[in-house]
Amino acid sequence: MRIALFTETFLPKIDGIVTRLCHTVEHLQRAGDQVLIFSPEGGVKEFQGAKICGIEGFPLPLYPELKLAIPTPTIGKQLELFQPNIIHVANPAVLGLGGLYYAKKLNIPLVASYHTHLPQYLHHYGLGMLEGLLWELLKSGHNQADLNLCTSTAMVEELSNHGIERVDLWQRGVDTELFQPHHGSQEMRDRLSQGNPDSTILLYVGRLGAEKEIDRIKPILEAIPNACLALVGDGPNRESLEQHFADTPTNFVGYLRGQKLASAY
Repeated sequence: MRIALFTETFLPKIDGIVTRLCHTVEHLQRAGDQVLIFSPEGGVKEFQGAKICGIEGFPLPLYPELKLAIPTPTIGKQLELFQPNIIHVANPAVLGLGGLYYAKKLNIPLVASYHTHLPQYLHHYGLGMLEGLLWELLKSGHNQADLNLCTSTAMVEELSNHGIERVDLWQRGVDTELFQPHHGSQEMRDRLSQGNPDSTILLYVGRLGAEKEIDRIKPILEAIPNACLALVGDGPNRESLEQHFADTPTNFVGYLRGQKLASAY
């Protein structure tokens, strides 16, 4: 099977969506399927044998790590050469609209997946008044799909309650080959605790965004004797969090991948 995957974010960016999509592409390629990836240009041309067609974009003002890539005629030319059996659009927003358009134009089955709960995020960035409009836009896009996949039962219910149709669950998984207890090490414990390995370590792994409400960890950290906090990841709220946790033993570790991330867990 040939799958054309449209995503608003991909390598070299690191986040939960990219991780899930990388595992998906890896699995599909290993199973003998072919994947063509459309994503904002990031300098990466190939992943696990799948070609990446990078589309030029510009940084999102509220989140410079994310790029907005406007669909271009290049997409149609690449699809014509690839001849996909199915189009999968992850979080259709800007670039994903190209996937919606070509799926309809070329009469190709369309799958959409919902990874980021944008209506909730609006409230954390002072844009809550736009929630109703955003739901209408999401409904308009997702209801063009033959199947809509959500990553939790809560989101299946949420989308269904807001009029999005043909919704099903795409369960999360854990890479049990990578995340094994034997990857734990004294060296990583020293790193996370900033040289205090006997401390109780509180660990957060993920994007440092306002919507994650990481600031709420502070009273828990302060209530546990001899505890420290390690934040693995990065994001637009880092500077604010550094100020919030300035008087606590908090380590902003930054991004970790692969075996180092497994060791941190």
